[in-house]
Amino acid sequence: MKMTLRIGGMHCAACSRAVERALKKTEGVESAAVNIATEKAVLVFDDKKLKYKDIVNTIVKAGYQVVGKEEDISEKKAKEIKEQKIRLIISAIFSIPLFYISMSPMIKFVKLPLPEILSHHSNPQIFSIVAIILCVPVMISGYKFYTLGFPALFRGSPNMDSLVAIGTTASFVYSVYSSILSFIGLNPHGDNLYYESAAVIITLVQFGKYLEARSKGKTGEAIKKLMGLQPKTARIIENGEEKEIKIEDLKVGNILIVRPGEKIPIDGEIIEGYSSVDESMLTGESIPIEKNIGDKVVGASINKTGTFKFKATKVGEDTALAQIIKLVEDAQGSKAPISHIADVVSSYFVPAVITIALISGIAWFIAIHNFVFSLTVFVSVLVIACPCALGLATPTAIMVGTGKGAELGILFKNAEALELSQKINAIMFDKTGTLTEGKPYLTDIISEDKSDKERLLLLTASAENGSEHPLGEAIVREAREKNINLLPIENFKALSGFGIDAIIDKKRILIGNKKLMEKENISVESFFNETEKLSKEGKTPMYVVEDGKFLGIIACADKLKKDSVDTINRLHKLNIKTVMITGDNKNTANAIANKTGIDIVLSEVLPEEKSNKVKKLQDKNYIVAMVGDGINDAPALTQANVGIAIGSGTDVAIESADIVLVKSKTKDVVTAIELSKATMRDIKQNLFWAFCYNVLGIPVAAGLLHIFRESLIDSVIGNFLVAIMGEDLLLNPIFAALAMSLSSVCVVTNALRLNFFKASKKWKR
Repeated sequence: MKMTLRIGGMHCAACSRAVERALKKTEGVESAAVNIATEKAVLVFDDKKLKYKDIVNTIVKAGYQVVGKEEDISEKKAKEIKEQKIRLIISAIFSIPLFYISMSPMIKFVKLPLPEILSHHSNPQIFSIVAIILCVPVMISGYKFYTLGFPALFRGSPNMDSLVAIGTTASFVYSVYSSILSFIGLNPHGDNLYYESAAVIITLVQFGKYLEARSKGKTGEAIKKLMGLQPKTARIIENGEEKEIKIEDLKVGNILIVRPGEKIPIDGEIIEGYSSVDESMLTGESIPIEKNIGDKVVGASINKTGTFKFKATKVGEDTALAQIIKLVEDAQGSKAPISHIADVVSSYFVPAVITIALISGIAWFIAIHNFVFSLTVFVSVLVIACPCALGLATPTAIMVGTGKGAELGILFKNAEALELSQKINAIMFDKTGTLTEGKPYLTDIISEDKSDKERLLLLTASAENGSEHPLGEAIVREAREKNINLLPIENFKALSGFGIDAIIDKKRILIGNKKLMEKENISVESFFNETEKLSKEGKTPMYVVEDGKFLGIIACADKLKKDSVDTINRLHKLNIKTVMITGDNKNTANAIANKTGIDIVLSEVLPEEKSNKVKKLQDKNYIVAMVGDGINDAPALTQANVGIAIGSGTDVAIESADIVLVKSKTKDVVTAIELSKATMRDIKQNLFWAFCYNVLGIPVAAGLLHIFRESLIDSVIGNFLVAIMGEDLLLNPIFAALAMSLSSVCVVTNALRLNFFKASKKWKR
């Protein structure tokens, strides 16, 4: 059984790792993945061995809470952000004056006003009392650092809260100790009082958390926009009367009424009336689509002109919009393979930082016998380390990337598909319905009598009006578009494998292939060259005969989609090999390939052979994407490294694919690859920043620069560092806390840049 749970109480990568580790150790759990950005746990377990309450107990024992099963907690999140803001304001109100009275005497280049009574040199006892009065409320406002950090430390799963809790507690306790010494006369000048460090560290970390929470909220904007598309209520017809009900109370079979300008509440089928409907939210097409009785309508689309009634066919989680939302949510909650690097590092990160802090502090105390110096190093190392930046690097970018994809009509089913798409170097396209429209159109009329093309079309369309063959439908559609009034027919016969036979105006009309002409002993040799030319162009020629007299040829072909040529050109610019696979004959396949510029043509391929053709490409070390829309494409879509389904395709194809192109536009294949590249570039930047920040920051906090103080002190760089860090070239814990907070904000903000992603413009050869 698969279950998705929302987890409360997680604040960094170490937290999500602790939950994931606890779940994986539980008997009956087959797999578990916890995402810090979405605050979700996705697990697969044996429901015979494990019950829901057992899973909850495991998470609670790990020190966290289960918020609920896939419920909308946007209001709760908003409340949490509001509470964070209030705690931040309280911290700032008390920590700013504390920082001022503590640090103003140390600023040499300008004399800041400070009452003598508050000077820690002149009146250490009064200063200590005021400092404690200002510091304690700040520590109370940051109580979660202690209630979450210390228990996590005692459980053997320390997290970022543990680092802050240890560092600020050490600063506060040592300051209280120094204050006691000043009261008993052993510290007359109020030295070694670090109340402001404890208070400002808490305030800065809270500030960083608040900014991070707000930024993370923006990463879920795509889901909010999708959810906001659906109306809250619907009008149903019940016992002949209109009744307004909530959208969640709708049932399959309900009859609904929609008026002009209103949103269609749910998926259904029109049973009365007609209208034009704006489905741009789903298809991206701005032109409204005409809808009549029997046509399907999609929930959240907008009714433009007429009033109509329709029967609900899909409700709740079965609607098209709900399915899209679920796909996006699943993708945002999944883990990309690259995230495992950060997972492994973050699992060892916090224990390593605590160890480094202890070793650094003890080593400096042994070396210079200065407890204050050692304490500063200890606290600085603890608060500069930032597992949050590491933990957020991948999931925030995945959330924004998949959300942006949904906005562009590209649905990535999981993070792995998003990551792998940027590595694609070969794309195999199914021809029919993917590169082409998927239905034939009339392309040529060649008449024996050059001036009689309209009569040839009239006779052919009239005869084919009784046919259900796609080629016949194409001819009839062309005649109707030209407003040709069709003639009545008699004795219509469909000749399987040959063509059709019908009577029009008491004359026998034959329309069919060369085999039919040979069977009826009708010579068509004079049109051999035309027929060969049409066949090589991928067109299907049909001979037309009236009472034994040959009249001419009508040809049909499947049209290329408007964006197919541009798509292939853009893929070539990305150095991606293009392949077309089809069951059609070589002439038809080569004709399409010549028009589009496809590199490799695989024609006359049976449906069951398609997946094998993908495998052969993979054996040549290609990372293959397969683009298709039909049931027969499903095995190939599954075999490919990345399966891409056209949104207008069959349910089986969509189910088998890793990416769904909702707008059914071939050019979105390129956009998907470009978005994947942009997302992975963002993730790599985030990981680079997070790793470098910690690799450079921790040694500086541990006092590395102080070791080289003598050689640096007279240089330009040394003077600059002294101006920032002081004579000892030691990092102040306050600056360490600021750097730690801003690192997480930088990572999230960098991920949000993906919201500005735009697909590249058309490439020209």
